Amino acid sequence: MTLARRLLAVGRVAGRRTEAGGVRFVALFLATLVLGIGLASLVAVHAVYAGKDERRVARTPVSAADGAAGKHGAGATAWFVLTDSLDDERPFSVVYVSPLRGDAPLPPGLDRWPEPGEAVLSPELRRAGAGEDIDQRYGRLAGTIGAEGLDEPSEWLAYVRPRDGLSPDRAVGSTSAVAEVVTGFGPSAPGRMVSGREPGWGGRNDKSAWMFQAVVLGLLVLPAVVLLVVAARTGAHTRDRRTALVAALGGRRLDRALIAVGEAGLAAALGAVISTAAVGAAVLHDLRIPHTDYLLSASHLRAYGWTAAVLAPLAAFLIVLATVVLADLAPRRGASGTRPRGTSRSAWLPRLAVLCPLSILLAVYGPGLAPPPVLPMLTSWAGTVGTVLTLPAALATVTALAGNLLTRRARARGLPGTLIAGRRSSTHPGATARLVAGVSVALIVLMQAVAWQGIFGSQATEARQLSVRMDRGVASVGVRGTVSASAVAGFLARVPEAEAVLLTTRGGGPEDRHVTTLYGDCAALTALRLPCPARETRVAGFPEESSLADLFRWTSYENGELQIRRAGTAALTERAASASADRDRETSTLALVRPDGRPLSVPALKRLSHEVFPLGAGVGAPGEDDVTVGAVNRDQGRWSALFGTIGIAVLALTAGLSAMAEFLRQGRALAPLSVLTGGLRVFRTSAAWAVLAPLALAGTAGTAVAAAIAAPITSSDESHITGGLILSAAGVVLAVGVLLWAWASRVAVRQARAWRPSGD
Repeated sequence: MTLARRLLAVGRVAGRRTEAGGVRFVALFLATLVLGIGLASLVAVHAVYAGKDERRVARTPVSAADGAAGKHGAGATAWFVLTDSLDDERPFSVVYVSPLRGDAPLPPGLDRWPEPGEAVLSPELRRAGAGEDIDQRYGRLAGTIGAEGLDEPSEWLAYVRPRDGLSPDRAVGSTSAVAEVVTGFGPSAPGRMVSGREPGWGGRNDKSAWMFQAVVLGLLVLPAVVLLVVAARTGAHTRDRRTALVAALGGRRLDRALIAVGEAGLAAALGAVISTAAVGAAVLHDLRIPHTDYLLSASHLRAYGWTAAVLAPLAAFLIVLATVVLADLAPRRGASGTRPRGTSRSAWLPRLAVLCPLSILLAVYGPGLAPPPVLPMLTSWAGTVGTVLTLPAALATVTALAGNLLTRRARARGLPGTLIAGRRSSTHPGATARLVAGVSVALIVLMQAVAWQGIFGSQATEARQLSVRMDRGVASVGVRGTVSASAVAGFLARVPEAEAVLLTTRGGGPEDRHVTTLYGDCAALTALRLPCPARETRVAGFPEESSLADLFRWTSYENGELQIRRAGTAALTERAASASADRDRETSTLALVRPDGRPLSVPALKRLSHEVFPLGAGVGAPGEDDVTVGAVNRDQGRWSALFGTIGIAVLALTAGLSAMAEFLRQGRALAPLSVLTGGLRVFRTSAAWAVLAPLALAGTAGTAVAAAIAAPITSSDESHITGGLILSAAGVVLAVGVLLWAWASRVAVRQARAWRPSGD
């Protein structure tokens, strides 16, 4: 034990005294920290998915097995689930509930029955919808849903008790569906689970757990492993000599392993402790994840608290120590022998660099020239793979050419630091290629992931673009349930700035399948630039300049004919009321149009509909349903951007620390230059060209190339590769480069000052 402690102490002292000791300490610390958080994130993904599934099952409605409680039984609740959304946000469930006879079961998360005309909302829905006055949309606010009634804290959900109750005998939604009679919730309640009537959109919107874990593995754990490998070999030149000395003195492999553990143990332990503290904070309190606006549930994590907060960091600690020991004990190829080493493979770099522009052109323009449907995708992939393989060589070749220019400029002007940096860049392009490879590849992978994420929401993107272009002075109103003509008239009377028309599509023979009938008075028809016939007339469709042209495209499903019938307010309201009770044979849309073209307030109309109609109405702009569904892909794409940016930062640190360690390894050899040049500026200049310049080139050029080859993937849609994403990715790399350059300069200057004789 005494010998083991001494060997561990030797390792600690040796780590502090090597020229790259501080760099290696930071690299091992960061590798352990990121790896611990990455492994804990894998556990957290499983914990969240398992916890959400458990909550969803616990609140799933159950109906009586024999239907005895359907109409007259005791202990039953009327239950119906509909959908609503905030402006340009994902959809959420609105559950209409009403107690029937007896001790009606309360939905989980509610501690009492709201009064008729009251609503209970989830906390996050209240926060997100504060700008739309969501608290008053469905009636008076009766409180918030408890945590046990939500699948996760971020869920948007509302429970509404209609003013006139909810009867299982009457149609509720936009079809002839009726309310379900619920006798309990969850698997413990007697009866059968009601499939398709569960509240919440999470089960339909969530990607599979393995897909999320794959993102964590590829964009967080894998960069941490790369950082660990580089950290393990940082300062290897000095340790190889030390290892040879220990072996010559009779040291065993165990002795060398203990020295390696002593050198790396403190950094790894510190990283593990901080990762434990970070994960432990998420276990104790709900944590809002930056950029995604997602609220991570501490209650879900507590079921796996020991695994996430203790075992994952401990596993990272052991993995780091094992990697360090294996790196020190592994035999070194070429470490012995007198034969000179062969020339580097840098001669191949210019040849690969020539292929880089061709690969970029293939990725950017090739898909547009290849015949569909398969060849464009294959061409894009081929160009992307070619760019991944050749971009580091191109950046290294550019750096080498810049090094030659720097050398000539430095000789002409007498700049020693620039001369050293130029000669090194032109002589060792292979080192530059290795330095920028990880960063450039990570940037390409990130942009590709974000671009392909946008493909899944192409229909919603098209709808969003249409929504932006169209006149916002039109809105559709889908009345729910059976309402009276007086209720429709009362609703329209409270929107005096808009004209009302009714679009109906009636089922029947093939000749009427694509004919949409429009009812409205002359004022409304004139505002829509349509004729006002005495009886009726049929036209090919809406004029393109009409405010209702886009709504017609969305409601008629195909651009069929339009039949116009003049109808006054009384006839229109009667028709709208009868259509709400005849949904099996007719699909109706009540549309509001502002003649002056000013936008209608959809949130205000939604609130008004709940004030007038017993169950409110579905209000929205044309195509809004597809827009809100597509918001799910947009929100999920933020996770790719978040983890991708973290991965790029880790790989930039990896490349920068590797370059910094190599620069400092030569620091002692450069130290005499402080005497020859009469200053220390040479070290700052050399560090800038050795550390900052390659990272800056990889961050700027790599981001530009990555965005360019990903652009064709979403060329026909709204690109998810925004300017903010491009600036963030490049900015992270540049920030890391500046930070490491300042550190490398400081350490190199300190080494130079230490070399100087004390009498000088």
